[in-house]
Amino acid sequence: MGKPAVNSVRLDGSEFRSWPVPELAGSIGLGESGNLIVSQPKSLLVLNPETGRLRELVRVEGEPPENRLNDGKTGPDGAFWVGSMDTKRERRESIGSLFRVTGDGRITRVIERGMFVSNGLAWSPDHLTMYHSDSAGPWINRYDFSPATGAVTNPTRFAELSEQAGRPDGAACDIEGRYWSAGVSAGVINVFSPTGAILKTYPTEVTAPTMPAFCGENLDYLVVTSLPDRPNGRDIDGSLMIAKTDTRGAL
Repeated sequence: MGKPAVNSVRLDGSEFRSWPVPELAGSIGLGESGNLIVSQPKSLLVLNPETGRLRELVRVEGEPPENRLNDGKTGPDGAFWVGSMDTKRERRESIGSLFRVTGDGRITRVIERGMFVSNGLAWSPDHLTMYHSDSAGPWINRYDFSPATGAVTNPTRFAELSEQAGRPDGAACDIEGRYWSAGVSAGVINVFSPTGAILKTYPTEVTAPTMPAFCGENLDYLVVTSLPDRPNGRDIDGSLMIAKTDTRGAL
């Protein structure tokens, strides 16, 4: 595996760029200024992609030493949402939390512990629903969301998954309100209705897909990341996949 970095590439494979970062980048988010928020195991950085300059936005205090930040995304409220996970492979504990970080570096622990691997952040097209999953739960929750304040209320169990169906990893919503979830343990992308039913399951060429994201000028391409070096894996594992879809991503 290469050194930690944030990478970019056009959808046709051209203009590859890379910016080194000190440690594993668990997630990134795009800011209004064009700068990127980059999660590190215990902190968030701001990356200026024009200059490559990095600065620390905030350090996450009070996390167990074995935890690191994982899935994160810029929300409709303008804040960066990011969760943590227990990195122990044996006897993993539900000590992960979910944080909300504003542009001035103020951090709030929105969900206190209770997760093995915080993941699956996504918002409905009307911005009134937030989705959030625990990859090792394995479950997906739905919350009422206030885009004005970032408040989350009324947690509801949206779906529970199995190894065979695909434990929920990263996710995205489309303009029809469907929730696209990477089924990391089953090599698939599961598409859920707003009520939690699996409408479609798309097999992928990799062993462990990790994050679907809608891209392109019309947000009608789906890009999917994957884990490398899986046990009994495939040569393509770790690749970035892209496909044209019959829908568009939610803004």
